Amino acid sequence: MSNNRDTYTPWTRDYRPETRAAQGDGWRCPTTGAVPPPIGLGATFARDDQYRTPAGHAYLRDQGTPGYEQAEDVVAGLEGGSEALVFSSGMAAATAVFQVLPAGSRVVVPQTMYFGLTKWLLEFGPQRGLEVVRVPMDDLDAVAAAVAAAPTALLWAESPANPTWLVTDLAACAEIAHRAGALFGVDNTVPTPVHARPFELGADLIMHSGTKYLNGHTDVVAGFLVAAPGPDEHRAALWERLRLHRRLTGPILGPWETYLLMRGIRTLYPRMRQISATAMQLAEHFDGHPLVSRVAYPGLPGDLGHEVAARQMTGGFSGMLSLHVAGEWQRSLRAAQYCELFIRATSLGGVESLIEHRYTFEGPGSTSPMDMLRLSIGLESPTDLVADLEQALERAAKDEL
Repeated sequence: MSNNRDTYTPWTRDYRPETRAAQGDGWRCPTTGAVPPPIGLGATFARDDQYRTPAGHAYLRDQGTPGYEQAEDVVAGLEGGSEALVFSSGMAAATAVFQVLPAGSRVVVPQTMYFGLTKWLLEFGPQRGLEVVRVPMDDLDAVAAAVAAAPTALLWAESPANPTWLVTDLAACAEIAHRAGALFGVDNTVPTPVHARPFELGADLIMHSGTKYLNGHTDVVAGFLVAAPGPDEHRAALWERLRLHRRLTGPILGPWETYLLMRGIRTLYPRMRQISATAMQLAEHFDGHPLVSRVAYPGLPGDLGHEVAARQMTGGFSGMLSLHVAGEWQRSLRAAQYCELFIRATSLGGVESLIEHRYTFEGPGSTSPMDMLRLSIGLESPTDLVADLEQALERAAKDEL
């Protein structure tokens, strides 16, 4: 909780996460009681005649706006962390972690994860003195061997991993990292704190693309880092460097975007529960479908990662799944073209359902399967979504006759 808790909220006790999200930790405008607190547009803040800052704010890039404090407090609380930092994008948040590591640091990262971070690590990591080791995160022996092969600063995981939804055993990876003296960072963008609690499994740091489910309305680009609770000298040193990095390099979010982000977080729990339930319905419908060779969704009992996902996720398996379309790979691209309700667009986590032929989007060098369609499920009727995919798959198949 913020040091300003008594100023901004009348709460005298802690509440369950869905309550904290819905009421934004109970924050109110301290002068008017406005719900929610107003947007502060100032880039700089006046000092009194003793050169004191009335609320601890001096300059927008240094401390953010009063809206930052609420967003950071709420997300840290939902994740069970000690504190959070908001950034201008998920990539700004994720790359900050790798940028503040000492030159020459060795990092172990997944072979399968968000392609933007993979590209940054391969392109800029070596230039910054990082040794980047990529491993299949579903092979714990390979992870352990990679971490133990040489002194390692950080083990990074993303589960389920974009875009194949490979599941990583987070508790096992945390043990591997800590046994070797490494920190363990987790991208929790897809499960969100509604469905996964990485700190309870041993993570030292959580990253979010706030653009996705936290905002949930496809109108803000944002990112978060969250620090694990409890004292740890190694972890604390990294966090102080992250705080300094944000202040000096300026990957900040604007006041209006911070307000929209916080507005989206208020509906996180009901959105995720509905989205995850719909995603499960679609996964079950198309599992074994004659025009689909495989459905990648950790909620399905037959999915390779289901056992681990069921152990470390609660209340659902989030809203991302991928369909591997039967037949030659161009059929999957045609199916996307024939969708009418699913929107052909990148990103994920909004209230509208999106479809993407990931291989085509990523372009040359893509490692995404060519027959795969990535789906981000929204809040539409499950019946309508199923019908749209059915007609698209059928039309794509008939084109070959």
